[in-house]
Formats: sequence, structure tokens, C-alpha cells
Amino acid sequence: MNPLFIALGLVALVVVMLIVIYNGLVAKRQQCNEAFAGIDVQLKQRQNLIPNLVETVKGYAAHEKETLDAVIAARNSAVNASNPNESAAAESLLGGALNKLFALAEAYPDLKANTNFIQLQNELSAIEDKLAAARRFYNAAVGDYNTAIEQFPAALIAGSFGFSGREFFDLGDDQRADLSTVPDVKF
Repeated sequence: MNPLFIALGLVALVVVMLIVIYNGLVAKRQQCNEAFAGIDVQLKQRQNLIPNLVETVKGYAAHEKETLDAVIAARNSAVNASNPNESAAAESLLGGALNKLFALAEAYPDLKANTNFIQLQNELSAIEDKLAAARRFYNAAVGDYNTAIEQFPAALIAGSFGFSGREFFDLGDDQRADLSTVPDVKF
């Protein structure tokens, strides 16, 4: 065999490997983007329900302004989040505020029986389930992507073409603590 053909074959093999690895990394990055878009859709639905929920509670618990204002402030913070880290932090605050709102509802039997409140609470619960699934999908996509850019030989290519690791969508320690404790309502 001619050494020139062998060299050309090796170069062609390396180029094909580079293309395959690069395209695989691009596909994984896009999967992360798509997964975050799924979280974003669920968060927007959740954020759109909250004003209706707050208005329903206001009718029954007008003197609980501090709790209601905290929910609205947390919702506004979540709406204005611009990346996964900010979004996760804002959603953590919003989750804590919603827990306090639902604990407040326990103190008002008429509110608990109100069909609008029950419907909104059920819709919010369904969205929370979808949001949890979207977070799991996003975190799995990020895990696959981060693993792919750290494995050899893709690690050599990833750095050269600007592929960088992504952050997981983490609720944070405060939200984990909030989820594990029962809210305390006192009058």
C-alpha cells in the first residue's frame, strides 16, 4: 500500500471522528436547551395561576396581606429569572411562599371549601407534578451533556469548540428544608 493512501485514510478517519463527536455534543446541548424550555413552559403556567389563587385567597383572608404580598413578590422574581440558576433560586422562594399560602388556607374552612380555590389548587398540583418531571428530564439531559464533554476524546474537542458544562436545576438547600417541614400557622 502506498503510504500516502494510509495517511489520507487516517486523516479522513480523524476528520469523520471529529465530525461525529462534534455533532453528538451539539445534539446533547440542544437536548439541554429543549429540556429547559420544557421547565420554562411549566413555570410560566404555574406563574400564571398564582395571581388567580392569590385573588381567591384575598377574598377570604384580606388581613393576611404579608403572606399574599410574599407570594406575589416571589412570583414576580420567578417571572424575571433569566437563566437556570436564577430560575431555580426564584422557584425555591416561590415554593416556600406557596407552602405558607396553603398553610394559611388551612385556617379558613370556607376558603378550603371554595370551588375556585380547590380547582386552582388542583391545577397547581398538576403543574407541580409536570414541573418535577420536566426538572428530572432537564437534569438527565444536563448529566448526559456534562458527561459527554468530559469523556475522552470528546473533552479535547469540547474545549476547543466552546462547549462548557451546564448547571443542574437544583431547588437548593432552603427549599429542601421547606419541603421537609410542616408550615406553622399561628394567630
